[in-house]
Amino acid sequence: MLAKVEYGGVQKYIKVPQTDDNFHFLQFLQEATDKFSLQAQHLSEGVLALTDASDTEVDADTFDELIKSGVRNFKVGYRKYPVTELDIELVEYNSQSSVLSDSTASPVSLPGPPASPASANSDSTIILPSTKERRKRGLVELERNEARQKVDTILRSNPKGEEIFKEYDKTKTLSDTTRRHMINILVAEMTDSHGRIPPRSVRTSYALGIVNLFPYLQDPYSEHGYEHYYDPEANTGYLAWRLKTVQRNTHDGLGGHSRPNPQGSPTTHRESLLIAEQLKDEECREAVSVIRHSTDESVVKEKMRATFEYRQKLVHDQDATSSVFDVFPRFLDIPGLIDQDFSLMFGDEVSGKFLAKWPSCFKPKVIRESQSLPFSLHVEELRAGCNPETENDHGWDSDMSALLLLLHLLPPTSRGHKKTVKISAAQAEDHLVRFVKHGASLTTFLEKVDARQPFLLCTGQQKKKVERFFIVVDNKPIPCNALTSVGAFDGLFKAHYVFSLSYDEALFGFYTFIQTTVYNIDVGSTKETPRVKELRARLLREA
Repeated sequence: MLAKVEYGGVQKYIKVPQTDDNFHFLQFLQEATDKFSLQAQHLSEGVLALTDASDTEVDADTFDELIKSGVRNFKVGYRKYPVTELDIELVEYNSQSSVLSDSTASPVSLPGPPASPASANSDSTIILPSTKERRKRGLVELERNEARQKVDTILRSNPKGEEIFKEYDKTKTLSDTTRRHMINILVAEMTDSHGRIPPRSVRTSYALGIVNLFPYLQDPYSEHGYEHYYDPEANTGYLAWRLKTVQRNTHDGLGGHSRPNPQGSPTTHRESLLIAEQLKDEECREAVSVIRHSTDESVVKEKMRATFEYRQKLVHDQDATSSVFDVFPRFLDIPGLIDQDFSLMFGDEVSGKFLAKWPSCFKPKVIRESQSLPFSLHVEELRAGCNPETENDHGWDSDMSALLLLLHLLPPTSRGHKKTVKISAAQAEDHLVRFVKHGASLTTFLEKVDARQPFLLCTGQQKKKVERFFIVVDNKPIPCNALTSVGAFDGLFKAHYVFSLSYDEALFGFYTFIQTTVYNIDVGSTKETPRVKELRARLLREA
């Protein structure tokens, strides 16, 4: 059995010695000592200590039970020195070696092997520094190592982190852009772990970790070398400035606008239901390379499943310089990958709800409810499209017409923003779906489109007989494997979650209704307009 052991920011796998059904603590410590080339006498002196991931010390009585309970991560470090009044100082060698003490202390000799003739003839003899000084030095070194490891872990767990390390290794510095990315990553983690106003000690620890992880970034003229990242006395530095920006953006006091709460929205970070199977570090990078070059769709889909969590970190990183399509271009030529990622978030049951519930349950109710809409030629055309007995050569098919009627039942609102220009439901349709006649250039069409949020692109000879569906994200057409409007819209909705994209402002009520009422995602935690709640009550009350 192997366990992962960390010492001085370096992690190694070490075999856990075992006899019959017992795991040996001292033998494991010895293995760790040999692996990290530590001095063997530290074991007998009791200086080295083993701790678990929570920095709780592990001893011989608990080691076996911890291993059997599944604990596999440990740290080796120096135990804190005990408080003592004994001071041993550095003395010059004259005619013989001596140890100086204060007037209240008696002479003390240090244990150890006898001095060799060569050492007796040396100009000076170095005696160990005082116990207090060693204890202080040990605590400072431990603090530096912990801070360094913390920053290292945060950066390596972020998709942007690898670029930061590569740039530093190559140039021994960081460009302004890369430094901003690093600060943003660290502040995001800091506020997630310690709240909107992290303690001063936490900010200082992050700054200390930066300059210990990247020593060439230290300022040789400042007291500690990290004050340009955070100066606890003046509350200045890159970390402090970024924190102030975050606090200002999240301020909900008088005269301020709070940031939208991502809870219950497509931008909420969700881990895979199969998180135990996710690849990390080098294995993940190898899988990404396989995905890019493999011609076997089954292999691509398998590797895409195994890299889901890495991909989610990428799409949620606002400072990432590479888009998800740069790293995972197979979205653009292999249908079904959006549906697979969505299923990893919510499971197959939730993933299949729209296709199962919309045609038979919600579609007929929406059509009936649309009778209450004010008369307009456009609404009449949509209702006609829902009637299979009505000839409709220019309108959409029955499924798309019903979806657009739902949009008219939940028209765009300003949502309280005075600067938002309210548009009509008919105008909002272009934010949801577009049609391009078969034979026209998609590239030319997309170059002229100014759409920030995903929409459905349909191609064919007529709207009612669409031949191909595409989900357009970042002006890139993602092919749908669906053959119907219902299936294509299902993929469009899921793309918001897979790529962490907020709903189009004009379609907020429409998409929120689909999210909570049809898919039953984040019911109760999602902010809904009164109109959404009212329509749900009407439709679900109908027999």
